Amino acid sequence: MITHKHIRGTLFVFMIAGLSLPAVHAADAPGYGSVRGIALDIGGKPVAKATVAIHNLNGSDDRKVESDSDGIFAADSLNPGIYEIKASKDGLSSPPATTVEIAKGQTVRPKFILATADKPTAADKPTAAAASASTTTAIEQELAEMKERIAVLEAALIKTHSAPEATASPAPAAAPAPTPTAAPAPTPAPAPEPAPPSQAPQTAPPAPALPDALQAPEPGPAVDNFTPFAFADFTWMNATPRNKDTVLDTKFFTPEIRFDTNYMEDFNQPIDHTIVGATESFRSGEVQIEQASFGGDFHWQNVRGRVLTMFGLFATTTPRNDASYGVGQWDLRGAYKYVSEAWGGYHFNVNHGLNVDAGIFVSYIGLFSYYNFDNWTYQPSYVSSNTPWFFNGVRTQWFPTNKIKIEPWFINGWQSYAKYNGHPGLGGQFLWQPTEWFKLVANQYGYGQDNLGLPKTERIHTDDSIELRYYNNHDNEGVSKMAFTLTADGGCQYGGGIQCTGAPSKNKDSFVGWMAYNRIWFHHDLFAITTGGGGMSNYGRYLTLLPPINGADAVTGSPYFTELPGQKAHMWDSTVTLQYMPRQYITWWTEVGYRHSDVPYFAGRGGVTPPGFPLGGTNGQPGQYACMSGAPSGASDLPTATTNCTGSGGVWFPDLRRSETKLSIGVMVKF
Repeated sequence: MITHKHIRGTLFVFMIAGLSLPAVHAADAPGYGSVRGIALDIGGKPVAKATVAIHNLNGSDDRKVESDSDGIFAADSLNPGIYEIKASKDGLSSPPATTVEIAKGQTVRPKFILATADKPTAADKPTAAAASASTTTAIEQELAEMKERIAVLEAALIKTHSAPEATASPAPAAAPAPTPTAAPAPTPAPAPEPAPPSQAPQTAPPAPALPDALQAPEPGPAVDNFTPFAFADFTWMNATPRNKDTVLDTKFFTPEIRFDTNYMEDFNQPIDHTIVGATESFRSGEVQIEQASFGGDFHWQNVRGRVLTMFGLFATTTPRNDASYGVGQWDLRGAYKYVSEAWGGYHFNVNHGLNVDAGIFVSYIGLFSYYNFDNWTYQPSYVSSNTPWFFNGVRTQWFPTNKIKIEPWFINGWQSYAKYNGHPGLGGQFLWQPTEWFKLVANQYGYGQDNLGLPKTERIHTDDSIELRYYNNHDNEGVSKMAFTLTADGGCQYGGGIQCTGAPSKNKDSFVGWMAYNRIWFHHDLFAITTGGGGMSNYGRYLTLLPPINGADAVTGSPYFTELPGQKAHMWDSTVTLQYMPRQYITWWTEVGYRHSDVPYFAGRGGVTPPGFPLGGTNGQPGQYACMSGAPSGASDLPTATTNCTGSGGVWFPDLRRSETKLSIGVMVKF
């Protein structure tokens, strides 16, 4: 007969076994941990109403709880940290306090044996060895009784499942063929006797479990009001990935993989296939891999880090716009060209989170993301193309609420691997997302001396954007969403003979820009059309991308497109982008764009590669004028170059135009 006592004993065995399992994540509030433990007496029996004191060593959390009738006690929403835990009741107490570490989202399971605090005497107490032997014997006896109870239960279950009906006789293993004569009724087989404890069926050992770090994270609450910006779905926003799920996510590592391939047709038909003045458009009439990146986020016990590699055209085109590697020695461009992001840091449990990270991180100035998959269009306007994509330094991210981020920066400079002159750069970002349909982001920068060869010139800049979704009906077969963005930029350089205001002839260096986009989603967000554009006025051209004429970059400069104080560069553009998004991990797209400049800037039919290099390349001297033979002139001033190229057919000039129209298609993948 199965009694309540048998079941209770069996459950007790399972409970003891569960206490020996490793700690697992609890379904607690994000950012907190919990305790699940048991209090027992010296004989191994549960102690009810034992007082359990839980003390955080840094003083931020102190709890007192009581064990229930089974000796179980629990405490939730504990701040991660080091804790001392002890249990006591009626003169009984646990040994010296147990010290445990509680990590974010983790549950620890301590077990306490309560005994008298008085030391036994020789007259009225057994020796320590005898007490230990007595305790061991008592526990062994209790375990033996439990095994017997388990055997009885298993035998009863076998008997129950082996009989088809309560009154039916069991069928023989092999029935003989029937005969014409009647046969006596078979005698019912006796019920099997319960197997003795020594012959109880042996259960298979459990399959080895994955290490805790490799297990999938516990699902969070339906509405997470603690984790910053987790209370709503912001995947509709520009500069935000559309992914709602992460493939192969674990408690230690969240992977990230990106592929970006395009085909572009420049209607100017440059003979050298080179597209000028863009951050996402580089080659005409060719299929090219823009980005191939592998990496992800590491996170364990408040320590965090991120690395994302960078292969494809981005690995070459991004470093060529950074002149800081021209300061001093060591090959910084080679050291960083295949790294998009690489930083490590620590998460402090302050308010809704405080992160301190150091390394290379993306800036997101200009609203558009550095990664094209995250954006509404492929080629952003000048405000995003010409402002930083990354910073190298230290940042602090403080989340006073789950809707606000305050992020100061201490960085080498404006998109620079190194520090140009005497001052590092200072800046920061303020992000406010109070609801699912609105975002405000403000980036500020200053103090940095960000010009090679201009040690007395400093830069200031502000970049501010809003995003607003003004219609949302995902179930609609027609229009399912509508949203727009608006961005305004302003900045200047001053000092060392350069000024922010005044006439261009007074060495004016200033930047004013704007951009606006409207996006409409169709058929349950399967398709989207984005229209928009922007413009900039950039006196001094200090934020205008240098055309790669004869292989010129930010260090070499080019005599064909100088960037001197007071020189103007007024440009505007517009795009229409259609995206098809059958899955959250892939985007097929096509885009038509038009760009215009008040000075010759975009590559024309003749291209920007000197003669004599039909297969590409340069003459090795991009800072000089080139002769019609393709050889360098030996001079960066036109009169001297004209004289030096007399016997080589004269001075060669690139074919630069004031406008450009492009048709582009491509596919982007992000896991």
